[in-house]
Amino acid sequence: MLKEFKEFALKGNMVDLAIGVIIGGAFGGLVNSIVTDIITPIIGLITGGIDFSNMFIQLSGQPQSTLSAARTAGATIAYGNFLTLLINFLIIAWVLFLVVKLMNSLKRQQEAAPAPELPRDQVLLTEIRDLLAKQQQK
Repeated sequence: MLKEFKEFALKGNMVDLAIGVIIGGAFGGLVNSIVTDIITPIIGLITGGIDFSNMFIQLSGQPQSTLSAARTAGATIAYGNFLTLLINFLIIAWVLFLVVKLMNSLKRQQEAAPAPELPRDQVLLTEIRDLLAKQQQK
């Protein structure tokens, strides 16, 4: 059973999948940082200082000034956090779209590329073969 598991775990697809998951996790952290540290402050500056991280609707308890205090006080809808995650998702979806588009473009170019020419001796041998095949049919 250990041998079978080793064969399964070391198959090319499993290793590729593991690498993809690791790179995807790192990419997600990078996008999160870009949104949190760069895009959100720029949007806040353009819209007059809106801070997405502190946007919430408190459903119960006394009104609070910060999201963490509101969550401690009771039920809270953190729609600012949702907006940040939505921006993260849109960026990741856009980048994945661009990657797939690039891969499809490369695949089409590869398929459209002319087949490499055969060396002269192989062309002659093919012609001789075809002539011999015609003579045998007669």
